[in-house]
Amino acid sequence: MMKRIALFSVLIVVMTFAICAAAQSNVTVLKGVCKDESGKPFVGATVEAVNLDNGRKVAVKTDKNGNYYTIGVTGGNYKVTLTGADGKVIYHFDNVAIRLGVENPLDIDLAKERTATEATMSEADRKKLESAKKENEKIKNVNALLLQAQQQKKDGQWDAAVATMEQAAAVDQTHDVVYASLGDAYAGDKKYPEAETAFRKAIELVKPDSKNIGNYHNSLAQALLKQNKTGEAMAEYDKAAQLDPTNGGMYYFNEGAVLTNQGKVDEANQAFDKAIAADPTRADAYYQKGVNLLGKATLDSKTGKMIPAPGTTDALNKYLELAPDGKYAQQAKDLLASLGASVQTSFGTDKAGKKKPGKN
Repeated sequence: MMKRIALFSVLIVVMTFAICAAAQSNVTVLKGVCKDESGKPFVGATVEAVNLDNGRKVAVKTDKNGNYYTIGVTGGNYKVTLTGADGKVIYHFDNVAIRLGVENPLDIDLAKERTATEATMSEADRKKLESAKKENEKIKNVNALLLQAQQQKKDGQWDAAVATMEQAAAVDQTHDVVYASLGDAYAGDKKYPEAETAFRKAIELVKPDSKNIGNYHNSLAQALLKQNKTGEAMAEYDKAAQLDPTNGGMYYFNEGAVLTNQGKVDEANQAFDKAIAADPTRADAYYQKGVNLLGKATLDSKTGKMIPAPGTTDALNKYLELAPDGKYAQQAKDLLASLGASVQTSFGTDKAGKKKPGKN
């Protein structure tokens, strides 16, 4: 009896081993290693296999060596996609045949795939590819120079920034941002004729709908002013405001500031009115307008009191309404006091909240 039990136990062990071996032989595996063009592994990337027959999906992450391994697939035709950790698709295979019950190795090696693709290219396509590679490398180098110059400007190293951007412009003569950055460097280094040339080149290259176009004309205006080319500068400020109305308030304000410094207060206030129309919340335009109007004040021959020009107190009070703690708040209050006008808590009302008659 004891011998029969022992033999039966041995048979169970043998049968169990045979069943396990049979099960192992039926496992379907998809595995491989994923590398970029330089041979570095894609870490934390996702390999997704989609069954083209039934739509079933299986996804697995790559490890620190770029390896992936999954037994969650069945036999069939698949689309296999490699997606980076940033969510961007890197590469994909269409119609990959996965056999049932065996290991299916599928490496994603971008260097090998590129070589294989180039081997089947026509000469014309190969030349296009080479041209694209050179252009991408050029852009990469120019972007590095732009970042370098940006830091140099931040550090006040204007001569170094000029050298850096001259190097970039020698490599890339087709992008407006290169010449705009070069113009900024020249202006910071007080080389205004060179800055003018660079900004004109940026304007020549920029697309008409670019968000930078207004700023380029504004920068050109400033370079022109440094050369006493006032008329040309005023025209550039106007162009900036017309082409970039969103920032028109700033461009017209700059124009008004220049005219104020030249003593042309009437023309300056016209520019400040344009700045206010473009941006009614631009407090400094109201203040500068009010200050300019002070020069038009007259004296009452009988009382000897100052009679402000129409709009003076309105402008100063509007500034205080928009910027009660602004840079010129105290000056605005002092000016209103000197005119014998009360400070209003809101435009058109006095401290009691009543509408003021006959405001100036």
